[in-house]
Amino acid sequence: MRSVRMLAGIVLTGSLLLAGCGGGDDEGGKKSEEPEAAPSSAPEVPATWPLTGLQAPDGTKVEKQHPVMVLKMDNTASSAPQVGLGKADLVVEELVEGGVTRLAAFYYSKIPGEAGPVRSMRASDIGIVAPVDGAMVTSGAAGVTIDRIKGAGIDFFQEGAKGFYRDSGRSAPYNLFTDMGKTATLAKTKPTRPDDYLPWGTAADLPKGQKATSIAASFSGGHTTNWVYRGKGYVNENTFAADGDEFPADSVLVLRVKVGDAGYTDPAGNPVPETKFEGKGAALLFHDGRLVRGTWAKKNLKAPLQLTTKAGKLTVPAGKTWIELVPEGNGGNVTFQ
Repeated sequence: MRSVRMLAGIVLTGSLLLAGCGGGDDEGGKKSEEPEAAPSSAPEVPATWPLTGLQAPDGTKVEKQHPVMVLKMDNTASSAPQVGLGKADLVVEELVEGGVTRLAAFYYSKIPGEAGPVRSMRASDIGIVAPVDGAMVTSGAAGVTIDRIKGAGIDFFQEGAKGFYRDSGRSAPYNLFTDMGKTATLAKTKPTRPDDYLPWGTAADLPKGQKATSIAASFSGGHTTNWVYRGKGYVNENTFAADGDEFPADSVLVLRVKVGDAGYTDPAGNPVPETKFEGKGAALLFHDGRLVRGTWAKKNLKAPLQLTTKAGKLTVPAGKTWIELVPEGNGGNVTFQ
């Protein structure tokens, strides 16, 4: 009897073990499956343009095959009419010799055709162009400036390169133009999105500020750029742009900067100034007919621009922005009402 009971126990235990292990390989048996990963709940970040902060249309790539192209444009009455300014994403106005100004017109989201008049580079352009690793379009520059531009690792294209031509209907040196579409093909392929030029935000992010519907940015007593707010944006009242080709500024950002001596003179004997676009200074952001005061800072010439108020970070509403680099002292001034 004891042997029979032991045998029955062994048979029962073996049956239970087989039942526990069986069924996985049988036809029609259920295989164990790994649980499916839960779908990501993180929203997709919209693609935005680096020079405006604006959202690109669906399906549009914001990584172009060319770098940011920065064209140096004359900004005197002799340049009238300026061509291609209205197609720029962003414009920086800087002081040059003789108390007049020159424009650095930034193009990335769209490269225009004809643009100009094209004029020469300055050492001031290093701090303006380097933060987005831009390539410059220029008539040339003094040897000392070219050395410094090259030393900063900035590519540039000058007269004689593809796309450049002289307009026989204008007087030199204000007759140099370029077909930007052709010139841009010379730039090194950089299929990566550049860094944002400004800290972008929305109008809702701005402090209330104070009412200011007209602006006068004076550069060392030689030139004043006048702006007036007209409902949907700022109009440059003394622009030299061709009719219909004016820059449509959503915001005007005035930065007070230190200006030094570049160490040489122009052909007329005027000392060449150099804007020191690094360090920090006062910032005045004009948007929607109002002014918000703050401070700008750049750790070095290649560093991005940072904006703050006493309350914290200051952002620029996405859109087209005109930046005025107005000298501290030496006749530089900003008035508004």
